[in-house]
Amino acid sequence: MGVSGLYAEDVQGHRFHVIRDVTRWDKVGLIGLVVQLVWILLKERPAVVITTGSAPGFFTLAIAKVMLRARTIWIDSIANCEQMSASGMRARRFADVWLTQWPHLAVAGGPAYFGAVL
Repeated sequence: MGVSGLYAEDVQGHRFHVIRDVTRWDKVGLIGLVVQLVWILLKERPAVVITTGSAPGFFTLAIAKVMLRARTIWIDSIANCEQMSASGMRARRFADVWLTQWPHLAVAGGPAYFGAVL
């Protein structure tokens, strides 16, 4: 069983989508990702999108905000302990709630700190 099959087991009885994993340097891959995300978002029409980061998470957040006017929450990855991620900094303009998991990165005007996942 592939990795996506293992994840699907965690959400049995619910819709599950696998998206391509790309970085911001993979321009061709980003185009394919955006097409894939638009298709999924138009099909699912979420009212809220929550992500813990990465390029795919950023694009999902931005597309959902602009196309669907969905509520959006960005939680920057716990791995970014010294500064906000590049995707996290870009997500600021699309996130209704913009969060960091490190208290020392919270500043007036955001990102906010409400606690950490771990």
